[in-house]
Amino acid sequence: MSLLVAVTWQTQPWVERFRRLLPDRDIVVLGEDFDRSAVRYVATWGPKPGSLSGLPNLEALFSLGAGVDHLMSYPDLPDVPIVRVAQDDLTHRMSEYMVLHCLMYLRDQRRFDEDQKAKRWKPDRAPPIASDVRVGIMGFGVLGQDSARKLKMMGFDVAGWSRTPKDVEGFQIYAGEEELTPFLNRTDILIALMPLTPDTQGMLNRSLFEKLARDGRLGGPILINAGRGKLQVEADILACLDDGTLRAATLDVFETEPLPEDSPLWTHPHVTVTPHNSATSEPEATARYIAQQIRRHEAGEPFANVVDRIRGY
Repeated sequence: MSLLVAVTWQTQPWVERFRRLLPDRDIVVLGEDFDRSAVRYVATWGPKPGSLSGLPNLEALFSLGAGVDHLMSYPDLPDVPIVRVAQDDLTHRMSEYMVLHCLMYLRDQRRFDEDQKAKRWKPDRAPPIASDVRVGIMGFGVLGQDSARKLKMMGFDVAGWSRTPKDVEGFQIYAGEEELTPFLNRTDILIALMPLTPDTQGMLNRSLFEKLARDGRLGGPILINAGRGKLQVEADILACLDDGTLRAATLDVFETEPLPEDSPLWTHPHVTVTPHNSATSEPEATARYIAQQIRRHEAGEPFANVVDRIRGY
């Protein structure tokens, strides 16, 4: 049996990892000669059109990242289970990112950064405490729930929103279009962790931002997007920052990546830009996860975190 590595970045390190973790099978790569009928599994990110065709005995596709939108638009996608990477390493990294940025806004750290540059000593009255701040997480799956638990431990007032109803102990969960407005109305810091689907593309726009809470303790609503870049309308984010609809934004993902040098997001005083590294998959952990999934499958157990093709995640 073979595992095919089909990636758009450097291939050899992945081949070496899988050969070490799966020494009893062939690890093959696109562009080399191999027996396509022997391929049972594919580990991939951004495969080229046609590269996944002609694999008659394929049993599963593994995405090498948390998202699968790069596969859902793939032409002639093989009719086999698509398995997402959902590992503790990635989950903890995302939660660290969310706690970091929520605390930075809570304690107004960006202003103190500017004060330090200007050698300006300007202590203020005590800032609000975490329990004064309402965080709303859009996308309440594994990543959203772990972030919610850790933010709650810090004292934040956390609620979630999901496209479908969920019951998560300790949290109020809003669901569906009919509950989106009340969810936004109670939210001071909006965290976006939704998958990219036709329904969510462009969802982070002016119409949505205008529904965020206006009575919060942070001086205006704040957006944190670490989901997918095409969830957001960047022109609306900039306009809403300029007119006060949003107070600030932390953006880890963008409509075009890398973020173009001429993008005004780089220099906007109320934007924090990070280079799509909020929860970078650690390659060794990702490879271990895929190897474990293959072993489970071959022992007769079901794959975990299989994508629902209708929902797109």
